[in-house]
Amino acid sequence: MMSLRETLLQHLGAGYFSGITLGDWLSLLRDNRFVVSPSYLPRAISITIQSILNTPIRHLEISRYRERLSQVAVEPPLFILGHYRHGTTHLHNVLSVDRRFAFPNAYQVGYPHTFLLTEGIAANIANALLPSRRPFDNVRFGVDVPLEDEMAMASAARISPYLAFVFPCRAQHYDRHLTFLDARQEEVKRWQEELDWFLKKLTVKYNKPLVLKSPPHTARIRLLLDMFPNAKFVHIHRHPCDVFRSTLKLAEIGRRWVALQHTGEIDLVERIIRQYREMYDTFFAERDRIPTGNFHEVSFEQLDRDPINELRLAYEALKLPDFNEAEAGVRRYLQSISGFKKNVYGPLSAEHDQLVRREWRRSFEEWGYQPGLADSTSHHLGGFSRCITKT
Repeated sequence: MMSLRETLLQHLGAGYFSGITLGDWLSLLRDNRFVVSPSYLPRAISITIQSILNTPIRHLEISRYRERLSQVAVEPPLFILGHYRHGTTHLHNVLSVDRRFAFPNAYQVGYPHTFLLTEGIAANIANALLPSRRPFDNVRFGVDVPLEDEMAMASAARISPYLAFVFPCRAQHYDRHLTFLDARQEEVKRWQEELDWFLKKLTVKYNKPLVLKSPPHTARIRLLLDMFPNAKFVHIHRHPCDVFRSTLKLAEIGRRWVALQHTGEIDLVERIIRQYREMYDTFFAERDRIPTGNFHEVSFEQLDRDPINELRLAYEALKLPDFNEAEAGVRRYLQSISGFKKNVYGPLSAEHDQLVRREWRRSFEEWGYQPGLADSTSHHLGGFSRCITKT
């Protein structure tokens, strides 16, 4: 059962828009014809109030930091690629233990326009309002945790497939921003400019190379290389059966915290299957653009079994700083989460099992996964392997 705080956040929380400015908020509403379902009006009112407060602070921050931001150069980042439920968060958390790198945290992606001025004052207040665990998988949450820059872009650029869950009436429009293959050139330009501006702000704050994780980047390799030709990429893959069931739970729970519109029942299964295909069709088409030596691939299952060795191999393959300097910190972090228990689910229906194997066939083949689960929770029923998943 949810706590009182979580219940209030579901009704009044701003979702992706805690840090949005009034002009951007009104523009977003206008693009969606000001359609907000009555049950979500408290959330819309909350966003409006926060946008009014954010607007003058944004202008003040720009005034104070404009010169420094115009002169700073962003070092080629390390991008973590992979589907939403491939274990990208775990890999991001582990890599972020190495303090020779920096990363965007939850406060910074929530307040992309104002964090340089406000984080030191407001972060503790914001932290008191947030749930201590992610509602869909019980992973620790707070303003200090590494988080995906995609959330900053949903607010700052108003361009992200994540907005399809906020405004499902225009889901098709926002879904184009997963790959940008069908997006207008001005949308691509705005997204790149806003991402560059956000990364410059992080560089001003930390003056370190950045480790960035946003699952949609998996389908944007060409755009990221346009911005950072020498960027490095680590891709994490996971058994498709695990991914499907875990993504279904993420979608069912996650949209409750961000939505502003009701559209009746959404076919989440169709959406999950389609978006995975779009993501990986594009990934496979663009992967070879990455220069030799700047790409490495990790198996979630192997990372789970032998994290130190897998991280060492990744550091060596990508020519990152000496892993030995980070190893002690990584071991401490891994020990701190040793009691974490993944969600466990029952078997998929035969229909969904066959759908996953058919539609995501290339992933099974590419990474050598067999139908059914890749670890000890795989059950073989009468010689026919069914997916039994855990996140």
